[in-house]
Formats: sequence, C-alpha cells, structure tokens
Amino acid sequence: MAQTFLHTMFGPGSRALQEAAGSRSSYARMEAHAGEMDILTERELDFIAARDSFYMASVSEDGWPYIQHRGGPAGFLRQIAGNRIGFADYRGNRQYLSAANLAADDRVSLFLMDYPSRRRLKMIGHAHASEDPADIAALMVPDYDAEPERAFVIDVVGFDWNCPQHITPRFTEAQIAQGTRPLLDELARLRARVSELEGMNS
Repeated sequence: MAQTFLHTMFGPGSRALQEAAGSRSSYARMEAHAGEMDILTERELDFIAARDSFYMASVSEDGWPYIQHRGGPAGFLRQIAGNRIGFADYRGNRQYLSAANLAADDRVSLFLMDYPSRRRLKMIGHAHASEDPADIAALMVPDYDAEPERAFVIDVVGFDWNCPQHITPRFTEAQIAQGTRPLLDELARLRARVSELEGMNS
C-alpha cells in the first residue's frame, strides 16, 4: 500500500476498527514512514495508459458521493507531467455533476480495473475542470469523432494497489477473439483437411 494513500485515508474510525481486528500494528508501522506524496512510477503510468475506462468519485455540495464511469480508447486517461494526469471531457448528457462537484470540492477518488489480470489501482487527488485550450489539446484523442468541451486535470496525491481477491476476470470481445483465434484457425485447417480427404476417397 502506498504511504500517502494510507496516511490520508485512515481516519480515527478505521484505525479503531483495525485495532479491534488486530491489524492496527502493521498499518501503524506503514503510517510512521508516510511521505508527503506518493510518486507515480512507470508501473502506475503504464497501467493508467492501458485502461479504456475507469470510475471517478466526487462529492456534491450536499455531501453526497457521486461515482461516474468514464470510457474511451485505451490511453485516453494519460499523464500530463509528474503526478498530473487528465482526460478530455466530450459532450454527453449535459448534467455536469462532476464538474459542479469539483467546483465546490476538488477531491476525487479514481478506481481503475484490469479484470483479465485481476488487478486494480485506486488513486486520490485534487481535480479541476479546465477549459484552457492547451489542456484540452494535450488530452484530445486523435481521430476521435467528437469535440471535447473541457479537460479534467487531476493531481494525484496517493494511490493503492489492491490484491486480486474477489475480482472476477472479465474479457472484452476483442480479447476473447484474440484468445480463440488459434483454436478457430486450427478448426478451419482440420475442416479443410477433412474435405480434402473426402474428395480423395470419393
């Protein structure tokens, strides 16, 4: 578990429950070494760049959590510089819930899944909706048939890799096609061979 994520997310309530469960001492040792910010490494950046969707949670002005699914071509969520990441926001249902939430409270939580490999990455940070043309241009997806309205820019302050327990592997249509292609090619080869033999014996 990354240190800043742990230090930021553990509150008095969770620490009390950890104490009751007998896990507090190990987490306390981790917290004792918490730094100022978890630095995104090549491992995290490669994982982020490979994703074609993620979930982003923000909080409304009334304190209600709101989780939004974001999707696009792999790599639409990308590094801008250092721990700053972002994505272009294309026109959708025009509810503007995330944009409005961030105007009041810039804290977000991101949840990124790799179902086939049973891996997940959680990130926390400060985000804002930007209409700066430079931000939008930097995050546009090439050849994507839509015009972005804004960019969401996120400064990641902490992250955590979770264990694979209880993650059910799920595969896209393209992944299934790639996995079954050798079998289908072999089936086609065998059928062709059977037809050839039948022709020789007729």
